[in-house]
Amino acid sequence: MGLLSCHVMSGTITKLEIQKRNKERVNVYLDEKFAFGVMLSVALELKKGQDLSDAEIDQLKQQDDRHKAYQRALNYLSFRARSRVEIERYLRDKKYGADVIADTVNKLAAEGLVDDTAFAQSWVENRERLKPKGTRALRYELRQKGLNDAAIENALEEVDEEAMAWQALEKKLRQWQRLDEETFKRKAMSFLSRRGFGYEVTREAVERAWTLSDDQN
Repeated sequence: MGLLSCHVMSGTITKLEIQKRNKERVNVYLDEKFAFGVMLSVALELKKGQDLSDAEIDQLKQQDDRHKAYQRALNYLSFRARSRVEIERYLRDKKYGADVIADTVNKLAAEGLVDDTAFAQSWVENRERLKPKGTRALRYELRQKGLNDAAIENALEEVDEEAMAWQALEKKLRQWQRLDEETFKRKAMSFLSRRGFGYEVTREAVERAWTLSDDQN
C-alpha cells in the first residue's frame, strides 16, 4: 500500500494540517501544494520550513506504511488471536509490501502478540470446549491457519480423542433418543466422521451412546 498516489518531488514544508475526517493523519504541503498524508506519529518528526529530499519523502512513506500496517494488524487481532500466516495474508490482501509485512509480524511476535505455538494450543482448547473435533479435523484446521507441523503436533499431543468424541456425541443423544438402533448408529457414525474422528474411536463412542440411549428408553 503506497503512501503516495504518484511520485512526489522534493520541496519545502509550507503547511502541516490534521485531516478533517481522520484526526490521526496529517496532510503535508510542499511549496504551498498538497503533497501527501502521513500518520500523526510520523508527522511529529516534521516541521514547517523543513526541506525534504526525494529520499526523505520515500523514507516517510515507508514509516507511514509500517505504522498503518501495524495498526491494521492490531485491529485484526482485536477480534481473536491469529497465526503469523493469517496476519501475513491479511496484510498482503491490503496491498502492503513484503518488507512491511515481515517487519510488522516480527514486531508483533517480539511483543508477544503473535505466537503460533500458543495459538495452536488455544485453538484446540476452544474446540474441546465449544465444538469437539477429532485430531484429523483439528490438524487440517491448523494447517489452514498456516501453522507448522511442530506447533500442530505439540497442540494435539494432549488431546483425548475418546473424550472429545463422547463429548461431541453426548449433545446429540436427546435429539436422537427415539431412533431405532440402525438409524441411530448410522447418524452417529456419520456425525463423528464429519467431525474428524477415526473409525475405532467413533465406533466405541457410538456403541457407548447407543447403550446409554437404549437404557433410557
